[in-house]
Amino acid sequence: MSEEFRHIVRIAGTDLDGSQRLEQGLSKIKGININMSRVIVKVASLESVQRIGNLTDANIQRIEEILRNPLKNGVPEWFMNRCKDLETGKSSHLIGSDLTFKIMSDVEFMKTLRSWKGIRHSLGLKVRGQRTKTTGRTGRVVGVGKKKLVQAAAAKATEKKEG
Repeated sequence: MSEEFRHIVRIAGTDLDGSQRLEQGLSKIKGININMSRVIVKVASLESVQRIGNLTDANIQRIEEILRNPLKNGVPEWFMNRCKDLETGKSSHLIGSDLTFKIMSDVEFMKTLRSWKGIRHSLGLKVRGQRTKTTGRTGRVVGVGKKKLVQAAAAKATEKKEG
């Protein structure tokens, strides 16, 4: 490891492990999957096998600029995670807490519309058509313990003998 190696690098408000390869490390940022990280590395003209800890400040600035404005830097529109937003009508790519906030506001919007997905969200049920008969159960276990049954049967038997 060289003297310029950094063990923790902060990119887009997220601390990344400096020992990871560039593509894998960028995918740790919320809102960036492995495919998007490959596109970012290609657009920034960096090597994918390079370690994050070896990046220069100029490279980090370039990556953050691509994350802020991916459309202006040559990333195709269909690669965005927010294509044709309902409010603005524009495509954008959200990362970090912005993505979390947008998802929460979308769920609240579905609840106020009383759409099928919104109703399922508000009831705390599965939304995407999964089965609910056996999976996704919450709360206490429904059933009777064997030990309690035996004790109750023994208590009834002693009552009948005495009575």
